[in-house]
Amino acid sequence: MTADKVTLNSFRCARGAEYLHTGRRGCLKGTRGTVLDEIELWTRNFARSPIYWLNGLAGTGKSTIAQTVVERVFADGQLGATFFCSRDFEDRSNLQLIFPTIAVQLARKYAEFRSNFVPLVQSNPGIAYESLSNQMNKLIARPLRKSAVSTVIVIDALDECKDEEPLSAVLSVLGRFVSEIPEVKFFIAARPEPRIREGFRLPPLEKATDVFFLHKVERDLVNRDIRLFLKCSFLEMADRRGGLDSWPADEHVKRLCKRAAGLFVYAVATVKFLDHKNNDPRGQLDLLLQSPERSDLEGDTKLKVNTTLDSLYASILEEAFGDDHPRDDPKVRSVLAAVVLPASPLSPSTIAALLGFRTTDVFLRLSSVHSLLLLQDIDHPVRPFHTSFSDFITNSARCINERFHVSPSSHHLELLIGCLELMNRTLDKNMCKLPDNVTNSEVEDLRERSERCIDHALRYACISWHEHLINIDEHMAHTPGVTSALHQFLKEKFLSWLEVLSILGAARVAVDSLEVAIGCLEVNRVFMHGALSEPADLNQGSQTLNLVNDCFRFVTRFFKIISTSALRIYSSTLLLSLQTPTHLIMFPQTRYKCAAQYNWEEVAPIEFGGIKLTNAANKAYLGLHGRDDKVFTYTGVGSSIACRLNVRRTS
Repeated sequence: MTADKVTLNSFRCARGAEYLHTGRRGCLKGTRGTVLDEIELWTRNFARSPIYWLNGLAGTGKSTIAQTVVERVFADGQLGATFFCSRDFEDRSNLQLIFPTIAVQLARKYAEFRSNFVPLVQSNPGIAYESLSNQMNKLIARPLRKSAVSTVIVIDALDECKDEEPLSAVLSVLGRFVSEIPEVKFFIAARPEPRIREGFRLPPLEKATDVFFLHKVERDLVNRDIRLFLKCSFLEMADRRGGLDSWPADEHVKRLCKRAAGLFVYAVATVKFLDHKNNDPRGQLDLLLQSPERSDLEGDTKLKVNTTLDSLYASILEEAFGDDHPRDDPKVRSVLAAVVLPASPLSPSTIAALLGFRTTDVFLRLSSVHSLLLLQDIDHPVRPFHTSFSDFITNSARCINERFHVSPSSHHLELLIGCLELMNRTLDKNMCKLPDNVTNSEVEDLRERSERCIDHALRYACISWHEHLINIDEHMAHTPGVTSALHQFLKEKFLSWLEVLSILGAARVAVDSLEVAIGCLEVNRVFMHGALSEPADLNQGSQTLNLVNDCFRFVTRFFKIISTSALRIYSSTLLLSLQTPTHLIMFPQTRYKCAAQYNWEEVAPIEFGGIKLTNAANKAYLGLHGRDDKVFTYTGVGSSIACRLNVRRTS
């Protein structure tokens, strides 16, 4: 492998955001002709605006059109890069990864761009962590100017990226640099959310952008396309299943088109609902047509779109679970929450492990609403087939049946507890049976070992538990159950957790997780004092906060070791040094506890686990039981060392 390829392969970017990475579907041949022809004219005419915004409400088919645009531009040889955003995947909803991912694709395609990009990254590998403005300037604008590349870049579903700014951070940066790269065109598909609208209203972008309002296309044209899609889908279903001659009647297709109200997502969900392998499509269609339409609102407004989809989603949920006993409702909500809320998609078997359910029960419940999901088998991740379902089921004003409504905060709490309890049960030292005293890079089969010894549920729990903690309401986060589970986890499994993160190449997650925990516990302490909580609860909260702070100091001090050697993490505890000593982390694995603070100095330089003990670490908590000039023996990873310390108790 060449040095350039090594650099590109190791550069921080999002996996799965590229055009050819996953099986996305484009438009059915013969549909969406008006908008596709208009966009194609724009892609081929570099005299027109450099930016094109495909503006469409939920369910109007933006992503399908974006996929078809990409296929056409790719066929013409003009496609430079793509980024398909998705709230279902942490990396593909991360704004910090958009420009690095695009830059890597440009470098793979254009040799001129690569010759400018690779030396920059080799000299400054941390550039992927810099501000969006720096990323755009250094990774994209500057290399494009120097290489004079002419290309098209596609960003789909920009509204699904996590962005706390009042106007889109990506659009704000793009507006500053787009005039500097006139030979590059950006196609962007996004809902007209407030921050997206405000971003495109910035003076530099407003003048440089063509806008196509997908939800304002003439209704007859859209209905024609939806009717064609339905007829083709029904013909394919009849050929595959048999016994469906002359089905459905034209009148039924017309009624379905009317109910779709211009939303392709409605048509797709309808086909999936009718095509359930365990049900007769004719009976499923009768059930659907008998359900209320709720179409009393007029016009192509966001409210009308929601009303149309809500009616369909409510009907499917009612058909799937309406006859179940009410005692099963909490389990149904928990399973659905584990599909729409996690930081990354989970498989049915992983959902079962986190929630303590049987895998077969989880899969059967998900199969009942297969038309709303992308569901394969018990071991493949499942996710909503469209983001509008997540929006619906987590909004009590839209999902008005309390039996099915998912309360985000309550179920984030449930998933957090599930993650912590799973880690407390299953984490252990050296889970992958690594050789003693080695760095991660020295283990040639590290990936194979990790896949064999660290299952998907434990991986998710280790990497994403803090994502659920941060999404819990204040009045829930201070409950003793959360504090006690977190305290037990850090007290008993902290080092084993760091070991797993090190093996997975996710050491940075430790810093992010502990920062989140500190912030939440600080807020909880204020909340509990204000609520006049019981002294025992206040004491537990304070102890846990002190423990988290100590863990955070440990991680930041020994981050390099944690990142590069999973097993040397345990030996690093010997060097624990707190600049403002208050409490010591209790590490059962190291078999020592702190009784008092000591000043210590090294008698003879020694090296342990690749770490040299020096006088710089002149303050430490050590479990020394004895007098001055005592030999302290520490048993580490597969070996023992002895160091003579001159110890003087401080007052």
